[in-house]
Amino acid sequence: MRLQVRGNPSGVKGTIVGRVVRDARKLDEHSIVLVEDDFWMTSRSKEVSAVITTKDSPLPGFGAPTIYAVPALDHLDEGDLVSLDASGNVNTLYRVNSVHNAVLVTETCNSKCLMCSQPPKRNGDIAYLFDINRKLIPLIPKTCREITITGGEPTLLGDALFEMLRILVKELPETEIHVLTNGRKFARMDFAAKLEGLETTRISFGVPLYSDYYGVHDYIVQAESAFNQTILGLHNLARLRQRIELRVVLQKLTIERLEKLAHFIYKNLPFAEHVAFMALENIGFARYNSDLLWIDPCDYRELLSEAVLYLDSFGMNVSIFNHQLCTLPEELWPFARKSISEWKRIYLKECAACGVRQRCGGFFESCRDLHSRGIHPIGHRIFDAS
Repeated sequence: MRLQVRGNPSGVKGTIVGRVVRDARKLDEHSIVLVEDDFWMTSRSKEVSAVITTKDSPLPGFGAPTIYAVPALDHLDEGDLVSLDASGNVNTLYRVNSVHNAVLVTETCNSKCLMCSQPPKRNGDIAYLFDINRKLIPLIPKTCREITITGGEPTLLGDALFEMLRILVKELPETEIHVLTNGRKFARMDFAAKLEGLETTRISFGVPLYSDYYGVHDYIVQAESAFNQTILGLHNLARLRQRIELRVVLQKLTIERLEKLAHFIYKNLPFAEHVAFMALENIGFARYNSDLLWIDPCDYRELLSEAVLYLDSFGMNVSIFNHQLCTLPEELWPFARKSISEWKRIYLKECAACGVRQRCGGFFESCRDLHSRGIHPIGHRIFDAS
């Protein structure tokens, strides 16, 4: 699925954020009108934020900033939120028909993980993206169930992170807010303590932990003392009664210690409300380091079973992300989640005849040519609705 298109700008200054409108009855000052046919050509609309059109020239019926000669608009739905810039870019920021929406706050990071799916950049984008997100958040539907804050590393925003969280809590009073962070900056209690003023239980923190051994974790992260900082950060978050998810990416360098990691988590981080075991996404640094990191899920299914069932036996909430059901022993199916965002989820031709396809999480688009040797269709099963 496309999340960005580009056309020719006319009268666009700075960055414009608004709501996609195809229906003339729904126009307001935040509307970004999509024009693909001649209906709008004769229409004089209310004042709108901007116009995006597939037409070859700006439209005479509008005086608004315009991006024209856009190749296609079929990926945008009524109510989607987009940004336009003076270079002619149209970026999709929020999709109303998706349950997987994220707010990108920076592409900079203080780690350089070997399997990072979005390699960090040194581009000084924090102020630029903060301005966009400050315009975006009030436009997000109040019915949004969950929004993810992602990067890069969100804690590099400093105080601006807490300001953004305050805006989110105010504008989206019923929305779950999930912050993806390496947790290292929370090792400073003076920084972590700024969360106390938010007074909400709707924020949770997803923090990666790759090994129980500091040397392995630091090597994966490519940052000295990262393990110690992360563990201290997790304990500081726990002291502040923050909600924590631990994210374990399954890879060749760490898989042999997976059971030891499960024991470490239970003994040292029992306050985590969720532990997610995740398969690699073959993109970014993970693709570059594929020979070093990739391991077929069929080769670690027993180790994964031991780790998952161990934590589950002690009452911890455990999930398996990004795996296909045919690569997992059936005893692990209750833990498997349909976690891949729909805009990058695919199924292979082998899946067409599978009786559990609707329950299966599928594949990352980037894993079309790198996947388990164990992929095969499964006969129909009856699942426990609970």
